[in-house]
Amino acid sequence: MTDTTQTMAADLLISEMTVGKRFKIGVVTLNAPTKLNALSLSMVEGLGAQLHIWANDKKIAAVWLQGAGDKAFCAGGDIVDMYHAMVATPHTVQAEVCHFFTQEYQTDHLIHTFPKPVIVWGDGIVMGGGIGLMVGGSHRLVTERSRLAMPEISIGLYPDVAGSWFLPKMPDNAGLFLGLTGAQINGRDAVHLNMADHRVSSAKQTQLKAGLANLSWQGDNHDFAMLSDFFRDHELSIKDKDVALPEGYLSHQQTVSDLCAGESLQQVAAAILNQDTDDPWLQRAQANLRAGSPNTAHLIWQMIQQPPADLASAFRQELGMSCRCAESGEFAEGVRALLIDKDRKPQWQFADVNQVPESVVRHHFSSPWPADVHPLRSLGH
Repeated sequence: MTDTTQTMAADLLISEMTVGKRFKIGVVTLNAPTKLNALSLSMVEGLGAQLHIWANDKKIAAVWLQGAGDKAFCAGGDIVDMYHAMVATPHTVQAEVCHFFTQEYQTDHLIHTFPKPVIVWGDGIVMGGGIGLMVGGSHRLVTERSRLAMPEISIGLYPDVAGSWFLPKMPDNAGLFLGLTGAQINGRDAVHLNMADHRVSSAKQTQLKAGLANLSWQGDNHDFAMLSDFFRDHELSIKDKDVALPEGYLSHQQTVSDLCAGESLQQVAAAILNQDTDDPWLQRAQANLRAGSPNTAHLIWQMIQQPPADLASAFRQELGMSCRCAESGEFAEGVRALLIDKDRKPQWQFADVNQVPESVVRHHFSSPWPADVHPLRSLGH
């Protein structure tokens, strides 16, 4: 295995490594380790453009997507620039915000539908926009260090990047709970909830990549099954020394299912918040919901109760929802409190979930554009 080409942008590294005699694997590295590889607009656009090139390159047999450094694959979107746009033109559907989300969702959709294997090295922190890149991969690898979450309730957004598509599919109300609480899960949880495929050792990244060179690549559908067998042979088992995991969902599975069994958001939120527990994982989940945006809680409830018909519809609906969150000011306030002023005291529009009018929720699900000019109208066609 050799690197045959490498180009470098400020926050995205692109290279190609030779595997076998005829093929190459395209390697993309999110290169912003000091920001936990948070996605900038240039990263999203650059990744999307490169994937289009590789999709049509017969020498490229697969793609390997990773993050720089050892702390994170990707901690989400770099939303500070969007914050300044929202503050500059409040109560409008901001062009800058819509452009970022349009580019991000197009890239995410491309990963989901990519004609070749996409291997995602989901080591370390994988949150928000990082989840969006990872869940669409054909071979999603997590490690004993992986920490996954959709914590958008803390910033007045909601679990986007196809969250409306994959969260409702999770068993035992897990998607609802993870969305409402931003709770972190580990690698074993992620495999159970179909957010990942294989759990491997973080120390074996170089070994696994090197091993790809010795596989019998054919440049067709055979390669998908071949890779699954390869990664299955390297999975961690309970006998491995490095199998120790941080706490997560599976040890709380029944509790989560019971807490989220209510027939309304108000019932579910009350059940979670009133749970008498000394369990640290559940206490953190409670704290996130208590401090989070009541608007967001309603969006999560609604999108899980009435999920979109297909993946492309999910992204189209979410683009409108994300732009509405920016328009309302809720998103900007959440970013201000967490990342700008860092006072962690957001002044949400409503005090709790009982006070959010149904009309506000409906507005978030109304598209800012007619169908024939929707920015993602061609997605899936």
